[in-house]
Amino acid sequence: MCGIAGMVHRDGRHAEMQTITAMTDSISHRGPDGDGYLVEHSLAFGHRRLAILDLSEHGRQPMDYGNSGLTLTFNGEIYNYIELRRELAEFGYTFTSNTDSEVILAAYDHWGMECVQRFNGMWAFAIFDRRRKLIFLSRDRFGVKPLYYIETDDVFAFGSEIRQLLPFLRSRSANMDVLRTYLIADAAELNDQTFFAGVRRLPGSYRGIYDLTTNSFTTSRYYTIPQRPDVSALTARDALATFNDTFENAVRLRLRSDVRVGTCLSGGLDSSSVATIASDLYHTDSGEAFAAITAVSEDPKSDESAFAKMVVDKQNLNWLTVKPSYEDFADSLPSVVRTQEEPFGGPSIIMQHFVMRTARANGITVLLDGQGGDETLLGYEKYYTAYIVSSLRERGMRATLSALGAMGRNNSKMGARNTAKYLIAGLIAPARYEFYKRRHSYFRRHGAAPPHLALFAKAQWDSFQLQRLEMESTNLPVLLRYEDKNSMAHSIETRLPFLDYRLVEISLSLRQSMKMNDGWTKWILRQVMDNRMPDAIVWRKNKFGFEAPDELWQRAHHDEMEKAVLASPLVRELTVASRLKSQYRRLDKRSRWRLYSLALWEDAFRVAA
Repeated sequence: MCGIAGMVHRDGRHAEMQTITAMTDSISHRGPDGDGYLVEHSLAFGHRRLAILDLSEHGRQPMDYGNSGLTLTFNGEIYNYIELRRELAEFGYTFTSNTDSEVILAAYDHWGMECVQRFNGMWAFAIFDRRRKLIFLSRDRFGVKPLYYIETDDVFAFGSEIRQLLPFLRSRSANMDVLRTYLIADAAELNDQTFFAGVRRLPGSYRGIYDLTTNSFTTSRYYTIPQRPDVSALTARDALATFNDTFENAVRLRLRSDVRVGTCLSGGLDSSSVATIASDLYHTDSGEAFAAITAVSEDPKSDESAFAKMVVDKQNLNWLTVKPSYEDFADSLPSVVRTQEEPFGGPSIIMQHFVMRTARANGITVLLDGQGGDETLLGYEKYYTAYIVSSLRERGMRATLSALGAMGRNNSKMGARNTAKYLIAGLIAPARYEFYKRRHSYFRRHGAAPPHLALFAKAQWDSFQLQRLEMESTNLPVLLRYEDKNSMAHSIETRLPFLDYRLVEISLSLRQSMKMNDGWTKWILRQVMDNRMPDAIVWRKNKFGFEAPDELWQRAHHDEMEKAVLASPLVRELTVASRLKSQYRRLDKRSRWRLYSLALWEDAFRVAA
């Protein structure tokens, strides 16, 4: 896990060492264990290293491979690198290190750009291919690791963070369409655009090719989550066995490390399942207790540490807790704003910040996490709409009424009001956008409805398409951005077993009844973990997930928030000031936070409209 940088002068001027050094130094937090540079003609690569595999100098980057003419700068982990190295050795390839980086180079040399199809991992990398006179950029299937780029008349540049690219902009301007969608529809990272005009991201599952002969850059998709008939045809018994074996293997692969590994533990089903399986495997291999970190909310209404303690006691975990106060929140907020680089959705991001800080303070460099479990196994309440639609379409009204009753029994959030809200919002995109416009009536203009609302409504009729949409654009990408930025700010690598591509393909292709059943979400995971974890967690009817004490913190911080929002030039550009001033205190807390987060971002990065 590291930080990468690269640039090309499009007019052929020689690249400067000071430019690539500055790009690389600005992300030193991503790689405190070393740096490296390549400057060759108009091209430069940079690298900051966080040593996870092969801690020796053999892992230093940018890395060459023999006389292949290939140079790599790489951020991430290829978990199946051992198996790939064995396979490549049969083709005559030799290796001088125990790194996955060297395996990437050999794999590219042998299989070309299709090598990424064989990788099980998370990555963002660039390969300078001298023979073909190109730079090959790739981002992992689900976009766990970030990759940003910029194209101007003078330069093409890329990096792990936006801050590396800002010096190439003539001015820092906000992407107003992205801002408006974020504030009104509570959505971000829907495509390749960022909050900064002119800075783009390479989406997950995409590759980029920079042709050094023509100085042109093109992108294309290399992976789409397949719908697998062989999985949907499995009997319930075989589906359970397949899911269990793949999940365990996904966790096992993510324990490969030459540094200390632990896990995030919220007390919810996903993180508890990862912690349970990982601790069993870790103890068997090392004989040591596995470490788990829990963020404790100071508001009892959002504190689930009691559930985390059940897992700790059953698994005999080395438990580390952190309980941020309002003062901690206020003190850390400027740092988190700079870390995230773009506006973010709520104070729960600050709770995650403290988890990562605790890991670093205790010498834990790698953390497992349960991110992705909700998207792959229909874990959010908003997915009940697809459950109801399929019940009505496939089994009739009686089955639908039964499903509605089961939802109310087995999920504490699904009363009549919430059920109606999710059905209307999920199925009728114009009604959903009309609600957004009424809630944000203080805007000067709302613009056309964002396309993702109609796509989301259409996808309710096919849960596979719904999940794929959520994985690719409407939900998961922004959560992955929060986690990557928070973890790497503290030089921590986070690994996500639920996003093992094999497990994703299985999870999305399962029959819907294996994911939602009798009103229970994530049915197959509950079945797999039954009798392995306390019933209070497996059959829990409510969930939080590292929730911050939002109401306590926002109430204490209200005056600061209102002052910053009303003083923001960007907010004034988007809204009618008199309307906003009169309505601000009546806004829901999520809307108030988004406005505040925008104001903080604008000030921290000196962004203009």
